[in-house]
Amino acid sequence: MQTTARRRSDRFNDRRRQILDAAAPLFNQKGLGGTTLAEVAAAVGLITTSVTYYYRRKDDLAAACLMRTIDAYQGLIAEAAAQPDPAARLTAFIEGYFGLLADIAEGRGPALMNFFDIRSLTGAAVDPAFSAFNQMFRNLRGIMRPAPDRPAFPQPEENARVHLTLSVILWARTWAARYDPMDYPRIAARLSDILIHGLAAGAAWAPPVIAMPAPAEEEGGPNLSRTDFLKAATETINDFGYHGASVDAIAARLNVTKGAFYHHISAKDDLVLSCFDRSFGAVRDTQKAALDAGLGPWDRLIGVTDALVRRQVEDQPLLRHMAIAAAHAEVRADLRDAMERQTEHYAGLIADASAEGAVRPVDPAIAAQMVAETINAAPDLARWTAGRLSADEASRFYVRPLFIDGVLKP
Repeated sequence: MQTTARRRSDRFNDRRRQILDAAAPLFNQKGLGGTTLAEVAAAVGLITTSVTYYYRRKDDLAAACLMRTIDAYQGLIAEAAAQPDPAARLTAFIEGYFGLLADIAEGRGPALMNFFDIRSLTGAAVDPAFSAFNQMFRNLRGIMRPAPDRPAFPQPEENARVHLTLSVILWARTWAARYDPMDYPRIAARLSDILIHGLAAGAAWAPPVIAMPAPAEEEGGPNLSRTDFLKAATETINDFGYHGASVDAIAARLNVTKGAFYHHISAKDDLVLSCFDRSFGAVRDTQKAALDAGLGPWDRLIGVTDALVRRQVEDQPLLRHMAIAAAHAEVRADLRDAMERQTEHYAGLIADASAEGAVRPVDPAIAAQMVAETINAAPDLARWTAGRLSADEASRFYVRPLFIDGVLKP
């Protein structure tokens, strides 16, 4: 009797693992809103009702994928905690992370879900997922400290540095796929080196002010400009993900009717494209303004990064790159191309600044991805610092460590 029950339990757990294995890559590719239980079922060779036997709702399935991912990262953090000092612990965590990515790429381990849609979760799945993610953040913060009970910085600054670190590390799984897994140990070493020591080779932290033209307001009705509307839509998608950013939520943020939404955008599916057009335009305008100002590569690099983070802290957010998964399939590749062009711009500046001696010898491609994600993750900075950072503090606590001295040094 006990053997029969154990076999049933084993079969149940095996099937759950198969469903999670199939669901995670679908969620990563199409987002929570774009993935159906029918697609997950088909990937496992089941019918939809069979999947709902194990996970009643799609959000329950997504939460289970997220919890498995968090458990995997928590295991890496726990292993890294055995190292003797913060630099060794952070290096061990990053090495373990890229080892995990290599296992996934070479089929030795199951796919893990990105955290991009965690804020789209609804129902009973929300609190456990957020609680687990927050605990992972605290544990990473713990291994970055000189001692678990001795913070190296005041809490807002410490959390800003941990947010930078975690964002850069997690973003790596998006771009690491273009490398052969045999290169992952080298990528881990280069990324660790930049986080721990910064990019600068003796250059000073004095970001120039980039003079930006004021964006033109596009009329969209008697009480609301299109610029205001797209800003509110960007904030809502960044806060709740595309799936959670309902028409009602966007309208409520602006205290307007749903009719005002459809005055600006004919369909919600066009929303991401319009918000990305606005965000990519802001980045390119900033990059071009720095070029037109005749600044050298180091000043352009830190000036653009600083200006774009300040812009977002000062309530002008850019759309997070995570939203690309929710865009129309026919424009998704174009959006990725636009994002990569802007990242290549940073790579060129890093290479030129290195040639002039302002930047240490680093891999420009890896460093550029880290700069791009520092900008991209800025909208979430307020969440980890309770919204208490001014633009000047965000510059010192969040942007500066990437360039000067790294995330572990005062």
